[in-house]
Amino acid sequence: MAWRHKNRWFRRWLMVITFWLVPVMIVAVREVQDEMAYNRADLQRALTTWTFTDAERDAGAPLRCHGTPETARTAGCPAAVLAANAQRRQEARDEYAVRRTTLAGYLWHAFVGYWVVPAAALLAIGVLIGGVKRALRRPAAKPVPER
Repeated sequence: MAWRHKNRWFRRWLMVITFWLVPVMIVAVREVQDEMAYNRADLQRALTTWTFTDAERDAGAPLRCHGTPETARTAGCPAAVLAANAQRRQEARDEYAVRRTTLAGYLWHAFVGYWVVPAAALLAIGVLIGGVKRALRRPAAKPVPER
């Protein structure tokens, strides 16, 4: 009958960490969705915002330079304005890539901290309790009398 309950604690541990993974993943997915929505909106705002010098403003560039660079080019935006804003757009794309990488790093650390570490701690506690129970269950060895 002892074989029926062998490794029962291990199966329970697997079930607990599997069910604990569900809320951890729900929180992680929601966090990624919220943060990336903010990052995409910020990137879109940076890509469609234009900066002009006073001379360009006086020449009427804000009327022709709006939206994406392709839209502005078709609307007749001067090449000098497009070139002046290209660097800022590239910096916005680079910042977006850094934010994505940083978010991935944060999520990895959160996954390890909220799922891997508790799972390992529960496993260690289970192994320790199992070892103590096994040690206490076995009778002490009887000394063999010498003749």
